[in-house]
Amino acid sequence: MKDIKVLCDQVRQTAYDIHDFHAHGHLEKVYENALAHRLRKAGLNVKQQEPIKVYDEDGTLIGDYFADLLVEDCLIVELKTAKILAPEHEAQILGYLKSARLEHGVLINFGSYKFQIQKFIWNQQREQKKQGGSTASFLSALFAFFAVQ
Repeated sequence: MKDIKVLCDQVRQTAYDIHDFHAHGHLEKVYENALAHRLRKAGLNVKQQEPIKVYDEDGTLIGDYFADLLVEDCLIVELKTAKILAPEHEAQILGYLKSARLEHGVLINFGSYKFQIQKFIWNQQREQKKQGGSTASFLSALFAFFAVQ
C-alpha cells in the first residue's frame, strides 16, 4: 500500500485531470468509470460499487451500502455531480468511513464548474475517548478542501 498522503494526492490529481478533460455535465457513473479506469491504469487496486456492511452497536448486521470506489482497500472515494457539495454529502462519507471502519475518505464533486474535493479522516480511538463509554455516536473529522479553477 502507498502512503495515504501520496495516494490521496494521486486520486486528487487524476480526478482533476478528468474534470479538466470531461468538464461537468455527465452522469456520476461516467466520472466513476473514468476515475476507476485511470487509477487502474496507474497500477492501483480499485473496486467499484464495493459493498460495505453496516452493523448496529451490538454487532447485528442492519444493512449495507456501496462505496463508489474503494482504492487500495484503504481509501473510500465518494463521487457527486451536484452544483455544490452539501453537508449531507459530508455526513454520508463520514457514515461510510465509520461503518467500514476505515480512516480515510475523499469526497469529489464533478458537477460544478469549479473542481471540488474534500479529504476526511475518521478516527475510531478519538470517538471512543469522547464517548466515555456512552452509546452516543461522535464523528471527528479533519478535512481539507481543495478548490481548483
